[in-house]
Amino acid sequence: MKKLLFVMPLISVLTACDNASVPAAFTPEMASFSNEFDFDPLRGPVKDFSQTLMNEKGEVTKRVSARLSQEGCFDLLELHDVENNSGATLVLDANYYVDGTTEQKRILLQGKCQLAGIPAAGVTWDTDDNGFVIASHGKDFSVDYRYDSEGYPLGKTSTSGNETLKIIASPPKDPRKKLDYTAVSLLNDKNIGNVAQRCDYDRHDNPLSCTLQIVDDSAKPPVTRHYTIKNTIEYY
Repeated sequence: MKKLLFVMPLISVLTACDNASVPAAFTPEMASFSNEFDFDPLRGPVKDFSQTLMNEKGEVTKRVSARLSQEGCFDLLELHDVENNSGATLVLDANYYVDGTTEQKRILLQGKCQLAGIPAAGVTWDTDDNGFVIASHGKDFSVDYRYDSEGYPLGKTSTSGNETLKIIASPPKDPRKKLDYTAVSLLNDKNIGNVAQRCDYDRHDNPLSCTLQIVDDSAKPPVTRHYTIKNTIEYY
């Protein structure tokens, strides 16, 4: 009985420690790529994943899938925009991402696997001391990115000519539910839309499925669209 009384408090302590553990931070590559290629960032030892966006009719509108190395580099990234009949397959090859079909060099990398530029388009990316992409530049545009202390993307400011588009994301206070966010879009400081997302999470605090509401305030009257997101995630 004494041994049992000793073990039970110990189990309680260990369980409490496990529950109080801090969620994994978002890596520079995951956070930066999610900004550039428009998908929800994931955390932890992700091996591969897919994110599928479906409209109210259940029709697939966009799909992103990727395969990552154990170091967190994107070895393969596939992008499909069904609505606009466009897409791309990017394969890691030395310090470039090459086109999966033509094998042409598309994106130049810096370091081991972070974005550096698109030479053919005159696009370059800047990183901070922690390896996060904080800005991109082109002939006619510039973009600045923001992150919180965990590496979660907080939005971006895009400038082209006389127009400035700001996307400001607000994640919840619960650090384990970062993807339950709201966001507003401002064009020249005028509200043109907002987004709200809610998700179900797995044990790595990554979203398994989400509901997404997008309100277009630039339309008269405003238009509200509802989507669902289905994720598949495999871990190392």
